[in-house]
Amino acid sequence: MRKCLAAAVAATFALLPVQPAAAAPPAKKTLETYAKDAWRSMTAMVDPATGIPADKIEGTLAPGTRAEVTSPTNIASYLWSTVAARDIGLIRRPEALSRVTRALDAVSRLERHAPTGQFYNWYDPHTLALVRVWPESGSPVEPFASSVDNGWLAAALMMLRKAVPEVAARANALVTSMDFRSYYDPAGKPDTGLLRGGFWPAQPSGCSVPSDYNGSGTTVYSTCHHYGALTETRITSYVGIALGQLPKNHYFGMWRTFPDTCDWSWPEQKPVGTWETHQGVNVFEGTYGYRGMRLVPTWGGSMFEALMVPQLVPEDTWGARSWGRNHPVYVAAQREHGLNDAKYGYWGFSPSNNPAGGYREYGVDAIGMDTDGYTSDQERTSVDYGFEGCRPGKPEPSAYGDGVVTPHASFLALRYAPEHALANLANIKKDFDAYGPGGFYDAVAVRSGQVAKQYLALDQGMIMIALGNALSRDALRGYFASPQVRDALAPLLAEESWNVIPPAN
Repeated sequence: MRKCLAAAVAATFALLPVQPAAAAPPAKKTLETYAKDAWRSMTAMVDPATGIPADKIEGTLAPGTRAEVTSPTNIASYLWSTVAARDIGLIRRPEALSRVTRALDAVSRLERHAPTGQFYNWYDPHTLALVRVWPESGSPVEPFASSVDNGWLAAALMMLRKAVPEVAARANALVTSMDFRSYYDPAGKPDTGLLRGGFWPAQPSGCSVPSDYNGSGTTVYSTCHHYGALTETRITSYVGIALGQLPKNHYFGMWRTFPDTCDWSWPEQKPVGTWETHQGVNVFEGTYGYRGMRLVPTWGGSMFEALMVPQLVPEDTWGARSWGRNHPVYVAAQREHGLNDAKYGYWGFSPSNNPAGGYREYGVDAIGMDTDGYTSDQERTSVDYGFEGCRPGKPEPSAYGDGVVTPHASFLALRYAPEHALANLANIKKDFDAYGPGGFYDAVAVRSGQVAKQYLALDQGMIMIALGNALSRDALRGYFASPQVRDALAPLLAEESWNVIPPAN
């Protein structure tokens, strides 16, 4: 049965013209059921007054439990989820058009930073007002434009240009009015520059850097940090390059790993790699080792960082010798950690709601660059391999605690390990009270049995886009990967060949 499911799901990812998936009935039915229920939670989050989703909703799907805030990423998740629901056959084209049109109407009304066209991070989904006081705590909110959140919204708008021709002009007008040069610091790294994390229109209470990167004549206050690692924030770099706003060689300015010298000895482990030259840029193509595998890490070791971007960007096709090698090994490393290293019996670690309350980043610490990276359990059990010749390591943990898995991580892995992803989801559903009226709840602590019984717009959106691609032969990736985008990005991704080593068995 599992082999049948795996073959059926794998077949749906073949790069063929968009047509009904040729999956075997059991697999197709399973995926469609997951999609139908996930779509129910997504629509429950939508505020009827504005047509855009809240950040989250309680597991009962009661309208009164919707969050009073939303973000550009949440709106992006809803837009591509609507397209996925249409392509899967959950809704008809007129309904999809109506939903997308209403959402774009709302987006057009949101206050944003006029000189750069960038949207702020938090809005009231009922009134569309900028959030200045956090509803749950009453603490003040300083308006902030996030480069990665704006990147996700821009990516969704770029997808709509092909996915929903009736709104193509509106979507294009919105995305081309967003100037991603406002985050691009040419001095962030010699020759390529780097993106700042975002900016405040007024000087904030914390650390900031006055800037006017796009030459608008208006000073903003950028974050003190840059996005230097090749993690989920690469979506913004892809968008900026595809729009012609960022130099193409900027892609090679982001670290695969930091170099293998003592000058860079603070990360999780000493990488193995070589210096290569691409587009005139010296690139250290390093990898990390984990239990017999070698892979290019993310910042924190989470599934979201590695595998959300390729739901829109066909990295594994355009970068067959880089991303195409890395993504399956990254999934294998997550599986290895959950099943054989930490011995949880389940896997799939990614930022999610905390079953004990609040929100937390979860991941596999060993495959993240940050020494204090994301951990997989509630006890924050971490590893520190040290940096040979520069910094001593620490003994590996003798045991792990209450591991937290999130279903969206398994859905992101569907493309690369369909049999294992389907089996993991089936076990989570069978063994825990992890499935409600809107599909899988957000996260499960597997040893205590605690469940985060909420639905998050971002996490449900990741599930919907993964299922949309699986059940429509990668239609959603096809919508984003227009000729303009392909011509800008595919040659860059094709240049590299990473020394990734898969598991031995």
